[in-house]
Amino acid sequence: MAKENKQYQYLSKINSPTELKQLPVEALPTLCNELRQFIVEELSHNPGHLASSLGAIEITVAVHYVFDTPTDNVVWDVGHQAYAHKILTGRREQFHTNRQFKGLAPFPTPQESEYDSFIAGHASNSISAALGLQIGSQITQHNNHTVAIIGDGAMTGGLAFEGLNNTSMFKNDMLIILNDNQIAIDPIRGGFTQYLVDITTSRTYNKLRYRAYMILKKLHLMTESGRIRVLRFNNSLKTAKQPNNIFRGLNIRYFGPVDGHDVVNLVRILTEIKKHKGPKVLHALTVKGKGYAPAEHSATIWHAPGEFDVKTGERLIYTQEGQPPLYQEVFGETLLELAKQNKNIVGITPAMPSGCSMNIMQKEMPYRVFDVGIAEGHAVTFAAGLAKAGAIPFCNIYSAFLQRSYDNIIHDVAILNLPVVLCIDRAGIVGADGQTHHGLFDMAYLRPIPNLTIMAPMNETELRNMMYTAQNKPQGTVAIRYPRGRGVVPNWRKDFEEIAIGKGRLISGDKDAKYAVLSIGHIGNAAHEAIKQLGRDDIVHYDMRFLKPIDKEIIEHVGKQCKVVFTIEDGVISGGLGSAVLETLADMQLYPKVVRIGIDNQFIEHGSTKELYALLGMDAEGIAKKIADNLNN
Repeated sequence: MAKENKQYQYLSKINSPTELKQLPVEALPTLCNELRQFIVEELSHNPGHLASSLGAIEITVAVHYVFDTPTDNVVWDVGHQAYAHKILTGRREQFHTNRQFKGLAPFPTPQESEYDSFIAGHASNSISAALGLQIGSQITQHNNHTVAIIGDGAMTGGLAFEGLNNTSMFKNDMLIILNDNQIAIDPIRGGFTQYLVDITTSRTYNKLRYRAYMILKKLHLMTESGRIRVLRFNNSLKTAKQPNNIFRGLNIRYFGPVDGHDVVNLVRILTEIKKHKGPKVLHALTVKGKGYAPAEHSATIWHAPGEFDVKTGERLIYTQEGQPPLYQEVFGETLLELAKQNKNIVGITPAMPSGCSMNIMQKEMPYRVFDVGIAEGHAVTFAAGLAKAGAIPFCNIYSAFLQRSYDNIIHDVAILNLPVVLCIDRAGIVGADGQTHHGLFDMAYLRPIPNLTIMAPMNETELRNMMYTAQNKPQGTVAIRYPRGRGVVPNWRKDFEEIAIGKGRLISGDKDAKYAVLSIGHIGNAAHEAIKQLGRDDIVHYDMRFLKPIDKEIIEHVGKQCKVVFTIEDGVISGGLGSAVLETLADMQLYPKVVRIGIDNQFIEHGSTKELYALLGMDAEGIAKKIADNLNN
């Protein structure tokens, strides 16, 4: 934990918004600087989401200074901009445990603090959730204020627009703060971003409008709803160049744009806005990484930079010679290689070009890579349209985010049997981002869908070959799931080989063995190590490769030959590989003992992948123990 010393003149004394409110407003800029220094120091050795939180500090301080949290609700979107919120709401002493095993959660959640009004792991849910909280408080006659703080590109998500539309339909007094830094992880692309730019360029009109409003209010010429009683003056305002405004079009009061780093002015504006009835939007312009020069200059890199030297801004990247690559790097390099061979291949990503390494192809072929913003459902349907027109779309979406496009996969892709390649990054346990980001459900929710082929590579070379095989498949959707992190094959770049659809492969052991291990995906490497630790020659290990269509020949063989069959998967066991094996055996009327190793019915906390696999008994040692416990039973 960073040592508290005299440089934290104010921050050291604040354990809740109650202490914050005791400060004079003139002290808030100093407090904001202290928060910045504290966050930079802490994250330099305990990595997390740096740039987003630095950019939202003044908004955070102003909101807690003006509103009465936790009685008033503050809903964050996205959660990685909320570190200052955590620090000001009683978690400063524990902040050094942020994202660590058994430490503070990586994102706001009511499971951790009453100040966290709603969960904030995924983007674009704040307006909908806040509207529910606001109307709910009216129904229960609590009449709390509700603030939704949406930023880091989350306004590109369809759910945000659905919530915005609904906000205009129902009577409510909700405030939406649009933290506009014009970037998510990577720069935001799309019409709405340009639209916000157009709004910000009309400063003359906005200043005139706000000043006129204040004058009219003092003269009692403004109604509660914000309508001007003097028609002639209202018409005179229209002579100013007025920008198109989606918020006013939806009958939502619009304020801004304002400087999101002028905390004193934000307090003044929020104090005034708090009195108004009806839904409102405050448009605040901020700089991602504000106050720390390296983060301001390279916001994408410093979104989550890992460990770094505070003084020099040097990121501390620990590498070893000959280390295997990241799976995402293999994906990115292979996609470019395939795209050079096949002119019909295109790439699609929902705001994650650098995260999934599609930026490698984007750099060389920008016209064939489409970053659609935080819009997973649109990404899948857009891919369907491309495939219907004859293109071969590789649509890369993180496993936890793919959940939001389930209907699109069924309705727009699978029913039409379209050749879309779903590249499911971050499948399985992902580590410190925790329960909202673990990719544990994709195999279970994709397996029932017709016209879908589902495969998972055990290593980097297998990933290359699966991508090569997928682009050669003329019909049907292919889903390829692979984990976050490094593989196991340093020399992974080999000539492409097509894989027979629905066929697994023998990894070790004799086909006449009494016990069988059937694994799928990267976790097969832990299974292989577990079998070696046991040192037995009566265990056969198959890498199934395909969840669907599953290799029935292997299952029939082990069903007839083996006393115990172990299934191992990096996902929920309800509906995954274990379920598929059991169903296939039952259809064949074969009934060996089947032991399923995977994630049971629970959400998994945050921590390093090593810690979490050990906790779940799914590292090599844990798998070896589970196998040993069932060999002679």
